[in-house]
Amino acid sequence: LTHLIESRKLRDLVHKMPVLSPHLLSSHRELRLAHLALGFISMGYVWQEGQHTPAQILPKALAWPFWLISRRLGLPPILTYADSVLANWKLKDPTGNMDLIFSFPGGDSCRGFFIVSMLVEMAASPGIMGALEVMHAIKISDLTAIKNGLIKVTQSLKTMKENFKLMHSNCCFTCFRWRDNPMLPRGVLYEGVSDEPILLSGGSAAQSSAIQCFDALLCIQHEDETGAFLTRMRDYMPPAHRQLIETLSACPSLRDFILSCSSSDLCHTYNSCVSALVDLRNYHLNTVAKYIIVPGNHAQSMGCPFRGVGTALNTTGTGGSNLVVFLKSVRNTTQKALILERLSESRKTQM
Repeated sequence: LTHLIESRKLRDLVHKMPVLSPHLLSSHRELRLAHLALGFISMGYVWQEGQHTPAQILPKALAWPFWLISRRLGLPPILTYADSVLANWKLKDPTGNMDLIFSFPGGDSCRGFFIVSMLVEMAASPGIMGALEVMHAIKISDLTAIKNGLIKVTQSLKTMKENFKLMHSNCCFTCFRWRDNPMLPRGVLYEGVSDEPILLSGGSAAQSSAIQCFDALLCIQHEDETGAFLTRMRDYMPPAHRQLIETLSACPSLRDFILSCSSSDLCHTYNSCVSALVDLRNYHLNTVAKYIIVPGNHAQSMGCPFRGVGTALNTTGTGGSNLVVFLKSVRNTTQKALILERLSESRKTQM
């Protein structure tokens, strides 16, 4: 795929493809692999000639099977975060070393971007289990179990940040979306599917179901445009992931429970967990500023051939959000979840 994109041969090859039927795909793994493959091929097809000349129409050979498979999976017909990160890996050898299944032009930097993102998500796994333990413990008012579950979440968030540090300065930044994209203001026409172009957001870290699970557990309420955007991003997650976030959101409020009890120790554990999420979001914000915003501005000042597009790319995330404003908003809202008054009372008691 990378070679076909770089040699500008992918579109010609796609035009010769037959319209394949996905009816023989039966297992979930087969469907996810097909969605991943069609997602990468579609992105390569649309953006083969670069950001300045995207394809306006996705040929039926891609559009039709992509649409059918997406309906079966409950995902949109576009390359999502769940595709490029969660499903895009294989074992290189029996020792567990992993490699990507698909990548884009950009060599090791592009591969590193996806692999590091995957490692960040892997680190979230124990934290998700901890969140489920907390959810159950609240129902039976088990303070010890709540504390232990929160400790697991905190440790996961810290490990996620450490894995995120593996992202290096040469990582690529791609802007693959139809919605809110200045180069595709009307979206992309899916041939054989719809008579009108379809607007869809591309893969984004905002589609990380793990982070949204932690938000739901810690009762972090993102409001206005930020909250609406994050809610919309759930449409790009696998249905089971969306359901888990909704289940955690519907549970009795962990923050209210802690405020209602007199355990300063539990309050401190909760605040440590919130602070770990703030730290992760701060690191994400700083990384974006260093590796996306600053280089993007520099490219413009140097007369980048994509002038006129650069402003949109370095200030707007792949999901279509204003990147810096969005990241600052979620960071600040997370900070507001800290139980500051209870901490002050605890310090006074100790004095």
